[in-house]
Amino acid sequence: MKITVVGTGYVGTTTTVALAMSGHTVCGVDVDPVKVQALQNGHLPIFEEGLQDALRQELARGRLTFTCDLGQVILDSDVVLLAVGTPPDADGSADLTALEAVARQLGRLFQPNPNQTGPIVAVKSTVPVGTGARVRGWIQQELTLRGVHVPFEMASNPEFLREGRALHDALHPDRVVIGADTPRAAQLMESVYLPLGAPQLVTSIRDAEMIKYASNAFLATKISFMNELARLCERVGANIQQVAHGMGWDARINPHFLQAGIGYGGSCFPKDVQALQALASQSGLSLQILQAVESVNRSQPGWFLQKVKSVLGPLHGLQITVLGLTFKPGTDDIRESPAIPILKHLEEQGAHLTAYDPKGMAAMKQRFPSVLYASNLPEALRDADAVLLLTEWKEVVDHDWASSCKELRQPFVFDGRNVLNAELMHQWGYSYYGVARH
Repeated sequence: MKITVVGTGYVGTTTTVALAMSGHTVCGVDVDPVKVQALQNGHLPIFEEGLQDALRQELARGRLTFTCDLGQVILDSDVVLLAVGTPPDADGSADLTALEAVARQLGRLFQPNPNQTGPIVAVKSTVPVGTGARVRGWIQQELTLRGVHVPFEMASNPEFLREGRALHDALHPDRVVIGADTPRAAQLMESVYLPLGAPQLVTSIRDAEMIKYASNAFLATKISFMNELARLCERVGANIQQVAHGMGWDARINPHFLQAGIGYGGSCFPKDVQALQALASQSGLSLQILQAVESVNRSQPGWFLQKVKSVLGPLHGLQITVLGLTFKPGTDDIRESPAIPILKHLEEQGAHLTAYDPKGMAAMKQRFPSVLYASNLPEALRDADAVLLLTEWKEVVDHDWASSCKELRQPFVFDGRNVLNAELMHQWGYSYYGVARH
């Protein structure tokens, strides 16, 4: 099957590679010629585990190409996947400017087919309910202006990729959600993902659009619930990890996303929680649970810092090491990372900061140029008055902490992800503090 993917960001690039690995002929399209040339040469603009090697493999096999010329590739495409960005507007709603531009461009480029069939246009971008109908309208408006009839069909195909595991998730999805209002669109979209052998749910376009937002909002809710519960556990002397462990044995709850910490970040959860609230507001509703979810998440880094200050006292002049800058391990993405407000507050308090992250330092240096960025973990720990662990990189978790205690000026470790062994850390001489953990 010939597939065009418009947009070569995190989702678009991963999708192009995964579909090519599934045996399809795929072309990624982007308006940025520099990015397109880099991808065509096998270079990723982002870090994502295993993705660059897979990209080069599919380029070499000839199943994957990249171009800026949308008109060149859509004329014989069976499916056109739209994976352009939908960033938040000032009110939290999804900005569909890029999506509208691409839709209108399709309307100007589509040509009649002698077989009286047209391509399937599937929206993979995360969009509000009703966007599929708007995309259809934008395309049709341009076709009408041209006086051309092309019987294209619409679909929704939301993505459920986890940064750091995106390629794995694309090749081994828990489920494939396909929103389609015609049998042909449903059948063609099912064929796209048939090689993956994953369960497929076919529903209406509006249902598929809502499934994406609802899924991310629910996962964000689990995280904020556990973070708020951790605050209570600290007050009453309960261990949040044991509480989560006991909860997770309940099949109705399951253990995933029950880890307390310093809050969620990234390009999905914050944006999607806000967008769902904006959609509700436009519909005359107020989603009170999601308002609380967002409020807890915003305040969690501050709560963690208050814990640090309650132990250390004034932070002015202290040498503090921050381990982990990305919002999660396995990616170089610092968008909405809890490390950002934490670094900002520490700077404002007059602390001297050293940071280390395997992949996120270049991006964070643009935001915080005055921070000292260490070239390795032992260098980052040397002469620190306190260590704040903010991202659970394997390198950090597996570090030889037993030998490093003597490198610190003061052995204070604040584990914002509850990933170090508390008992061992105490045995090795650290003053160790987790999140509602003892």
